[in-house]
Amino acid sequence: MATSSGGGSGSGGGGTYSYRNGATHSHKSSSKLDTHTHKPLSLNSSSNSSSKNHVKSKSLGPSSTTQRRNSTTSKDHHPSVPGRVRVAVRLRPRNAEESVADADFADCVELQPELKRLKLRKNNWDADTYAFDEVLTEFASQKRVYEVVARPVVESVLDGYNGTIMAYGQTGTGKTYTLGRLGEEDTAARGIMVRSMEDILADVSLETDSVSVSYLQLYMESIQDLLDPANDNITIVEDPRTGDVSLPGASLVEIRDQQSFVELLRLGEVHRFAANTKLNTESSRSHAILMVHVRRSIKGRDAGHSSENGNHPHSVKSLKPPVVRKGKLVVVDLAGSERIDKSGSEGHTLEEAKSINLSLSALGKCINALAENSAHVPFRDSKLTRLLRDSFGGTARTSLVITIGPSPKHRGETASTIMFGQRAMKVENMVKLKEEFDYKSLARKLDVELDKLIMEHERQQKAFEDEIERMATEAQHRLSEAERNYIDLLEKEKSKYEKDYMDSIRKLEDQLAMNQRKNEDSHIKSRAEVYSEELADLKKMLQKETLLRKAAEGEVNHLKIQVSELKMSEASRKSEILKVHKMLEEEVHQKEKLEREIAILQSQLLQLSLESDQTRHQFERDGLEKDVSSVDSLTSQVKHQQQASGNGEKPSIAKLFEQVGLQKILSLLEAEDADVRIHAVKVVANLAAEEANQGKIVEAGGLTSLLRLLQSSQDETIHRVAAGAIANLAMNETNQELIMSQGGISLLSMTAASAEDPQTLRMVAGAIANLCGNDKLQSKLRGEGGIKALLGMVRCRHPDVHAQVARGIANFAKCESRASSLGTKSARSFLIEDGALAWIVQNANNEASSIRRHIELALCHLAQHETNARDMINGGALWELVRISRDCSREDIKTLAHRTLVSSPTFQAEMRRMRISY
Repeated sequence: MATSSGGGSGSGGGGTYSYRNGATHSHKSSSKLDTHTHKPLSLNSSSNSSSKNHVKSKSLGPSSTTQRRNSTTSKDHHPSVPGRVRVAVRLRPRNAEESVADADFADCVELQPELKRLKLRKNNWDADTYAFDEVLTEFASQKRVYEVVARPVVESVLDGYNGTIMAYGQTGTGKTYTLGRLGEEDTAARGIMVRSMEDILADVSLETDSVSVSYLQLYMESIQDLLDPANDNITIVEDPRTGDVSLPGASLVEIRDQQSFVELLRLGEVHRFAANTKLNTESSRSHAILMVHVRRSIKGRDAGHSSENGNHPHSVKSLKPPVVRKGKLVVVDLAGSERIDKSGSEGHTLEEAKSINLSLSALGKCINALAENSAHVPFRDSKLTRLLRDSFGGTARTSLVITIGPSPKHRGETASTIMFGQRAMKVENMVKLKEEFDYKSLARKLDVELDKLIMEHERQQKAFEDEIERMATEAQHRLSEAERNYIDLLEKEKSKYEKDYMDSIRKLEDQLAMNQRKNEDSHIKSRAEVYSEELADLKKMLQKETLLRKAAEGEVNHLKIQVSELKMSEASRKSEILKVHKMLEEEVHQKEKLEREIAILQSQLLQLSLESDQTRHQFERDGLEKDVSSVDSLTSQVKHQQQASGNGEKPSIAKLFEQVGLQKILSLLEAEDADVRIHAVKVVANLAAEEANQGKIVEAGGLTSLLRLLQSSQDETIHRVAAGAIANLAMNETNQELIMSQGGISLLSMTAASAEDPQTLRMVAGAIANLCGNDKLQSKLRGEGGIKALLGMVRCRHPDVHAQVARGIANFAKCESRASSLGTKSARSFLIEDGALAWIVQNANNEASSIRRHIELALCHLAQHETNARDMINGGALWELVRISRDCSREDIKTLAHRTLVSSPTFQAEMRRMRISY
């Protein structure tokens, strides 16, 4: 039945409460609300335990008021600090019905808020006194309740811690009014959910931080998404290493403003189940769970580190990953506990009430175990306790508000609620800061820096190449110009000298002709004197020509010197160009080195995601023979065979075995070269696949070498192939005892805990599954952690891994069934003691036939031992057995389930009680 927004209190409440966000009911003393001016007190304030009457339970002592983020951000904070669960009690005022029916009776409780305690009346003269961290009267305002109950937890979540706020009490006492009231008509009536989000949005920065919420309900042991009603069977996932609980299938909505959050709450309350009972007209039939995830970035650390380490702001080593704090606030509005005779529930409403009471009973058992420091806390008895595992005895800061009514008719329920709160006050949590490095942000920052460096380098390289090209062009141009000038100058000088020479010859000829005419005209001088004068003139002219020629040769030599100087300048420029090219090559080498470092860093950051994507199926038993050709490093003989295989000749395993020898192959398992070890273990795995070779391998010490590899090697491939070889050897009963005697199950468990590759987990699970089929090894296998190792591997969602786990559980259950039928085992199953029943029931109707078949067999074998019957009924296995006996596709399993149900008195009695026709 869908209802509007509200809580688990309806008309059964009264006073100033309005339930399901309805109209406010008046009270004769409501005027006192306006004069209530108590200063809000923290739930961490000290409790006064003094009383004249007998105090049944005291608070665990005073603790200081919650500090704000100024102290939690100190570098000297501890990884985890103790924090007791804080409990406040809130009294609902009488409603109209109680005011009439109980007019002649006093309230069953008397509050002493100034002493932080209350008295529960036994009769008119005797009462029991109980102390709490805070006692809230019927006149306490919603704001005061938030201040003392929720604000310290909200502040812790903003500081990076997990926090839980939970309301517990009888139906109709005001739990949903306290937590989920929207306050649309009266803002003063806003509940803890709305006020918490107001404080969170006021404190975070939406630019660097993020706030997201999920809103769920736990109805009839089924987790349903209130924001997406179609998502009605959400699976709980637990981290086997940290124990953290998550719900990956739930809707996660990012919140940017308060109005959108209120709309989500209104939408969720529309889909929440409610029903009309005698105690409450709109009684919640499910537990509502609001999860608020706050992710905050811690600023200022990168700048501080870089300034302290020196002036290297652009160095990759100085970049520190930003710190991110992830806090989670869980607000739990529990469905009210009720007695069937008082609530008048019947039909489907009765089944709902049973489911509610069972889950609350499981929660009470966990609180009792934690309060008594019990070695075993039954968190797995209910999905509610699994979800609240971090809230009680975990790492969260938890505040609990218990709500009670004043009516003496419900004194028993009130006393039960008070005792629940008293036991919860004894629970100690180890509050732990959820802080981690944001490596993805660092990778993005490194990518940006790398892109900047690459672009800057490319710009500088382009500018340098342009400058070199310009200088070379200019030098070539100047050299060509000098050569042209030299040639032009030589031509000019040559033409000038030729012209002067011709002019001189013409002058001489003219002079000679003139002289001849003079000699002919005047015979004054003799021919000898004329010749001597002419000879003297010729000598002068020759001397002048000689001087001109020397001057021309000097000019030519000067030009040659200039040309040689230009050539030397060109040679020096070429040497400079070579140096520049060398520097450029060094820059390129440095760039490649930087890129390799960045690639290494990125590969380390993404290693887990890459390994999960590179699933390999080459080690299946029918396909292992394909890897023989990869044994390229065993010995020089094997290398020769590999070269032959490259030419089309593929040597068989038998030929390789004969040529190399088993002892030599086994000796290579301890080689220093990792590739040699990998190839050697592949060869051994292929040999172990044949039954004829298994005895030889064990006699030669191959089993011991394989187990030693699991312990000493860190290589995932070696772990996968070695586990496959051990799985083959474990099919022989004699080899199974040898594996157990040499600590094989412990080594396989250790390998399963550290492995992430689905194929490695499949091989390990197959080996353990083979060992589970040996009747003699049951106790030892369980004692060395074999069952827990199988259950731990279900964290991998791969169906092949789940199939091997199911096969191992079926083998183990079959051996236990034989032992119980022979009378050698009387105690309940080890599988049930180690918590395997919940996973078995969850996967009994799995879509994969290989998983379902083994799980159905395991259930039938477990049910054959009468001692297991009650645990199986409590764990929901009876329904699955009935389904198997009716709908199983395999007749042998179907018949076995039918025979088991008919022969078990416990199952028969339970089916009659639940009116299951069979």
